[in-house]
Formats: sequence, C-alpha cells, structure tokens
Amino acid sequence: MDRNSTQYVLFFTMTMTVVVAVVLAGMYSSLKSIHTTNERNYNKKQILSSLNIAEEFKAESMADGAVATMFSDQVTGVVIDAESKVTDAREAQDIDMEKEEKKPEADRLYPVFKYTSAKTNKEYFILSVRGNGLWDKIWGWIAIENDADRTIAGAAFGHKGETPGLGAEIKDNTSWKNMFAGEKLYKKGEYSPVIVKKGGADPTSKYEVDAISGATVTCDGVTKMLEKGLAVYMPYLDSVKK
Repeated sequence: MDRNSTQYVLFFTMTMTVVVAVVLAGMYSSLKSIHTTNERNYNKKQILSSLNIAEEFKAESMADGAVATMFSDQVTGVVIDAESKVTDAREAQDIDMEKEEKKPEADRLYPVFKYTSAKTNKEYFILSVRGNGLWDKIWGWIAIENDADRTIAGAAFGHKGETPGLGAEIKDNTSWKNMFAGEKLYKKGEYSPVIVKKGGADPTSKYEVDAISGATVTCDGVTKMLEKGLAVYMPYLDSVKK
C-alpha cells in the first residue's frame, strides 16, 4: 500500500487509535484498584477530620495506613433512607452524596458513621450534608456527640467554587470551623439547627456561630445546608440515643 495514499493514512490512523485505546483501557483497569483505594482513604480522612479531638489524632496529617486502621478499629457505619430507617441496600462508605442529591428526596440514602474513642469510649456520629454556596455546591461532615443536646464535636467543610479568601474560608479557615465545636442541635428537646449569623453571633448562645466577613451568601448556604441536611438524621439518632 502506497504510504502517501489516503487509504494508508486512514489505515494507519485507525490502527494507532485502536492501539492507544487498548493501552489506555489496560492502564485504567490496572490502576482502578489503586484509584479506588486512594479515594477511599481520602474520604476516610475527610470524615475523621470533622472530629475536633486534637488530643487523640489529627486526621489530615495521618498516614493512609493509620487512617485505615483507625477506621477499621473505631468506626462503624450504617445507611439510612429518607425516613431515617436503616437499610442494608448499600455500605456506608459506598454512598456518594453527590449522586444521591440527584435522586428524588424520597429515594435518597444517607451514610452514618459512628466513631468510638479508644481513650474515653465516648461515641460520636459523623454525618454528611450538602448544599449550595454562592457559585456552586458546598458540603460538610458534622461530628455529633451521642448526648441529649446533640452537641457538635467538630465540623469539616468543602466547596467546589467559592471565592478564595471569602466563601472558600468555610474550608480553609480552621478558626471558623472550630466555632462549631460545642454548639447544640437540640433546644428543650426540639431540633434547633445552628445558624451562621451575619453581624456576629450571640456569645452566650450555643446555637449560633459568626458568619465569615464578605461571604454572606456562602454562609447562608451553610445555614440552610445544616438545617435541612441534619434534620433527616435526627430520628435515627434519637432511636440510638444512650
């Protein structure tokens, strides 16, 4: 076949396309397990990072092996449906909240992780929430003590496209995230979600935290996310209250 002919060029192009496709498919297949493991370890760190228990560990700086061991030894998970009933349909670590959010609310599943302190034997529930910021999606992991007031032990937040130095501070500002520790979700036996308050929270209140200056829309999004996102878990937590 003449190398300068159109047929040769087409044949060569098609052959190389097939070869590259096969190579890429092989690489994807061989690396899939590694990618899955890395993704699981990252998610585990995100979950544990919501626990504001500095004397026990700091999830962000832990090696993957240590995170995996802690998760295996001290964390259990269940999945609940939109009515807060436990379901065996999926494993907690397999729940992708981004995908669940695209389903009708009645069909959504939610992961609940329980961390038991090896030092104090104290129990904490870690819950996943998602909402809307100024530009795109925001999300969080909220750690809650297993007590009557549903005291928040800590929080970790993330975002897809909030403004650096403003809305992005929900993820980057450790001092702001630490404000959630010690806040309450129950007031006189009734669910009372935490408010991110513009202009400053009442320092005597256990139901408010300060908003981030210049990030009103993002902070309003956090308030709505916590209010709606945590509500679905409350009946389940009430059912397992000590």
